[in-house]
Amino acid sequence: MPDSTFSRSHVASMIDHTLLKPEASAADVQALVDEARDLGVYAVCVSPSMLPVRADGVVVATVVGFPSGKHHSLIKGAEARLAVEQGAREVDMVIDVGAAVAGEYNAVLADILTVREAIGFDAVLKVIIESAALSDEAIVEVCRVAEKAGANFVKTSTGFHPAGGASEHAVRIMTETVGGRLGVKASGGIRTAEAAVRMLEAGATRLGLSGSRAVLDGLPG
Repeated sequence: MPDSTFSRSHVASMIDHTLLKPEASAADVQALVDEARDLGVYAVCVSPSMLPVRADGVVVATVVGFPSGKHHSLIKGAEARLAVEQGAREVDMVIDVGAAVAGEYNAVLADILTVREAIGFDAVLKVIIESAALSDEAIVEVCRVAEKAGANFVKTSTGFHPAGGASEHAVRIMTETVGGRLGVKASGGIRTAEAAVRMLEAGATRLGLSGSRAVLDGLPG
């Protein structure tokens, strides 16, 4: 049984209810929004091609450079700017993971800065670091770079990388590095209430979930 300090409503308020499947339709997105309202989650996160999305009472988030991160920084910036113009209030961008693996942190910094400058500071910027593909040292360095570039959050994963999704270990490192100044979003492979609570106990301040109802149904009311 999950820790009773994490009530259903508390955890719901920290969820980005997510639909990023390539086959998602406009009807699927509307169903996502309807479910988000029913569950009382914080936000919905959809692919940028699905914008604009009418989601009164729910924050709209989107992704940029998704899922590989292997897009030119200017393309990421343009995609992010258009998304914000179409109503997205939060942007989750994927870094160039290869640059991070190679220790090319100035390139990662420039990539994030390009998106930050493209959207201004009214929109929330979350930086997806693909933590399962990085060493502990690289996780620390990329989190520091994200903070330097003006990000609001660091995020573990896209959920599409073969190396895996969120882990408690990565969330702890991210929290120890930038927690209290930046938010930490755990995303990728979190399918149960127990897994969600472990991420929150490790320091996550936001959860990216595609199966939000199943997670919330396992929590105390």
